[in-house]
This record gives sequence, structure tokens and C-alpha cells, in this order.
Amino acid sequence: MPLKGREGKPREMTYVATLINPPDAPDLTPESVDSLRALMILNNITPQKPVWLAEGRACDIMFDAAPGASESPRSLAREIASYYTPHPIDAVVQPRKGRRKKLLLADMDSTIIEQECLDELADFAGFGAQVAAITARAMAGELAFEPALRERVALLHGLKESTLAQVFDERLTFMPGAKELVATMKVHGAVTCLVSGGFTFFTSRVAKALGFDHHRGNTLKVKEGLLTGKVEKPILGREAKLETLREMRARTDMQRAETLAVGDGANDLAMIEEAGLGVAFHAHDILSQAADVTINHGDLTALLYVQGYTAAEICRS
Repeated sequence: MPLKGREGKPREMTYVATLINPPDAPDLTPESVDSLRALMILNNITPQKPVWLAEGRACDIMFDAAPGASESPRSLAREIASYYTPHPIDAVVQPRKGRRKKLLLADMDSTIIEQECLDELADFAGFGAQVAAITARAMAGELAFEPALRERVALLHGLKESTLAQVFDERLTFMPGAKELVATMKVHGAVTCLVSGGFTFFTSRVAKALGFDHHRGNTLKVKEGLLTGKVEKPILGREAKLETLREMRARTDMQRAETLAVGDGANDLAMIEEAGLGVAFHAHDILSQAADVTINHGDLTALLYVQGYTAAEICRS
């Protein structure tokens, strides 16, 4: 496939296209994969035979870029995903070399867990709909993160501190595939860090439950058992997530190419762009447009298939 280097010069490199089917969809069939390979051949791409990572669920197609190539891996992945419409297939195209990452940096809310913690707290305070609307605008990049966070937290003034535990126990659920993602990468030697514009009360508990090595978040101020409506400084937002990625990379002596970051909203943008592989997971458009990889249909095990893990290698316990 025609792909250009950073200087705009054609280059030869072995690429891999990964097709990923969500768990609740009809199986990805060998016939449909062969049909795609035939189309690639018609477009002067010579694909190798598919390698099945998980039967009916995920497969790799290796191919070499041809001189004179101009299409980016991201745009080719979108074309492949479009080819499968209306079937919900996620497609990823990337260099074959260095697929498995050694550092995972993951957003928490709506990425590792299915909820937005602040929205759940606001629901207890009677401002659920109001706060959820602000959250949606902030994650879409329509509002600056820090003032939007302060505005929402202010509405929690007077809420009992015990509500935090109630939200964690009664409202929060892990994103499908989250346990498998963290466990599998750790078993294979990766360092994992949960980083959130949310709150350390939740990041500490989610990190412990899933086995993350590190976690970062914001701290809610509490006085006499009640939330004050304020957040401790400094506030962890977009730039702090970026600095966390750089810090973790330096601490572990890793190259940029060895890192993976995943998130869903605008405050994840900087770390997604900085990572060796930036993944937009069921994300807002502002992030999907910038990320190397977009996962719109699958669960978090898709990030393992993207790295070339097979079903047999994924930790299910």
C-alpha cells in the first residue's frame, strides 16, 4: 500500500491490517476476509494469508507497502472498516514491527469503567442532568477542562463523603475487557498506569481491583465528612496526562514507540498524540480524528488484538 514517510518520501515497510469483531456480533468469517484480500489485490496490494488471532473474532493480514504510496495507515483502516459496513468491524493498520507495547496509560471514566464518576456523584446531589451535560461538552472539547471541572465539583458542595463509597459500590462497573487488558499486558512485562481527570478516591480503588501498577487523579477536598465543592491543586487535566506519560516513559527507560495510551475525550488528546500508539476508544470526534487507532465497536480486548495477542494468550481470570 502506498505510504509515505515523515519526509514525504516513499518507503517500503511491512504492515499489518487487523480486523476485530465485537463479542456480540456475528462471526468474522474466512469468506469475508478473503473478499477483503481480493479487493486489496485489485488495488495493487499483495496481502499474505490471514493469521487468525481469535476464531471468528480477530485476524491479521500482513502486507508490504509499495513505492509511490500516499495513503496513511489510519485512512486505510477507515476504508477497510467502511468496506465492512454495516457490519461492526474495527480495522487497524500499523507497522508490523514493535506492535507489543511495554507501557499502558489508560484514562478511567468511560474507558476503563463504564461511567463518569463525577456525573454519578452529581446525581446524588440532585444535579445529575446538569453536570452530565457539562461533562459531555468538556469531553467533546467544547469547554476547557479545568474550569468545567471546577464548575461541576462546586455543585457537590455539602455532599456526604460517604457518597463516594456508595457510588463506587453501587454505580461503577468495569468496561468489558478491562481486566483482560491490564492482566495480559502485565503478564507480558508491561507497566500499567491509570490516569484520570476524575478523583483519586476512585482511581485508587479501580487501580487496585484491576491490578494497575500506578494511578493518578484529582483529590476532592473534604471537611467534617462533607465535600467542600473544591479540588486540591494542581488539577490533573490534559497537560498533566501528557506529563504523566513522559514521566512514566522516562522512569521505565522506554522509547515513545513502546507506549500505548487509550482514552475517550478531549482531555486525553495530548497523551494520545504523544504515545507510540494512541487509541480512541468509543470516543468523541475530537479524539477519534487525532488517534492512530479508533475502536468504535469492540471492547478493551481489542487493544490486545491490535498488539498481536492471540485469544490463547489473553488472561481471562
